[in-house]
Amino acid sequence: MEEVKKQVPCWISGIEPSKELLAASGTQILEIECREQPERLHELIRSYASDSAVRAELKKFRDLASKNGPVLFIGMGASFCSSISGSILLQSHGRSSFSVDAGEWLHYSSTVWDDAALSVLLTTSGESAELVELFKKGGNRGLGLICNNPASTCWNLAGNKLPILAGPEYGNATKTYTNATAASIILASEILDRPWEEEAERVTEIFSANLDRVFAMRNDLEKFCRGASNTEIIGRGAAFGGAVMSALCIREMSGYRAAAHTGAGFRHGPNLDVDASHVAVIFALGRVAELGVKLAQECNRRGGKVVLVSTEERDATDTLFPVRIDAVPEPWEGITSLLVPQALTLGMVEQTGCRLPPRFQYGVMEQ
Repeated sequence: MEEVKKQVPCWISGIEPSKELLAASGTQILEIECREQPERLHELIRSYASDSAVRAELKKFRDLASKNGPVLFIGMGASFCSSISGSILLQSHGRSSFSVDAGEWLHYSSTVWDDAALSVLLTTSGESAELVELFKKGGNRGLGLICNNPASTCWNLAGNKLPILAGPEYGNATKTYTNATAASIILASEILDRPWEEEAERVTEIFSANLDRVFAMRNDLEKFCRGASNTEIIGRGAAFGGAVMSALCIREMSGYRAAAHTGAGFRHGPNLDVDASHVAVIFALGRVAELGVKLAQECNRRGGKVVLVSTEERDATDTLFPVRIDAVPEPWEGITSLLVPQALTLGMVEQTGCRLPPRFQYGVMEQ
């Protein structure tokens, strides 16, 4: 009889998890990693402000972006979501920039790729097949990488690279989304020659202070949303990135269906079938906050329930669950908006069980 060979574990970033983490359930890991977010975010901000190697990389990105053409952020899943804050910041300050799906870009956009001044590829693992292929096809184009795995294929292929510095992550994309979003905002700020250090430190303090308060609501949030056939997450601007990531978090961890929309996209379509089976999580944040409040009122009139995330204190009703989070400068609401859906997801998996097993190792990543 042939000897059965044991497969050697391929730990994320080559780092073996602690025994405590290996013994934890998916629900426990979700909370652990959510609560690590403020510390990891602070570490990234400190590194991007003062680490000479990171500062040198930021200058290389800035030089590439000085050429004519748009700045592209290219990613998939949580990595795509985390780039939206960066492209929104550049757009808001007059620089052409877009966030695009890596798979779509790979297969359909090669004829216009030369028009970009800088293409920033984002991948947590550094092993996503589409991102690896884009680096191989990139040639002499201005390419850069934002990645959490310095032992990965993409990291080795990239000539210009910035670390996400979130540490290994075994549940949903919590720390990596938060840090990659911050990295995108900082990079966009550097391209614009816009000061960001004080602003970023203040955001970290706000994020940390709001996390405990919002997570304390998770059981009430879960009860309010329990039984919904449809869960819609709605945001505008940078908060749309938070909405997409929120829907991924709910679906991956709980198995319940959730969908993300822009405010205008929701109004001109899904809003038409809102009824008592719907729960909408609406981010009424940033310069268009009042449009979110108006949409919440319309959903309530149609019989739907709303979790309204805003910077104002509001009265609760049977169909409105208001959550106040402290205001942050645009586009940092792409990070703070995620706290409420994370708390809701944690409440859901504590109630019904965690669907996604701990991701202690990556399998083969294929297109």
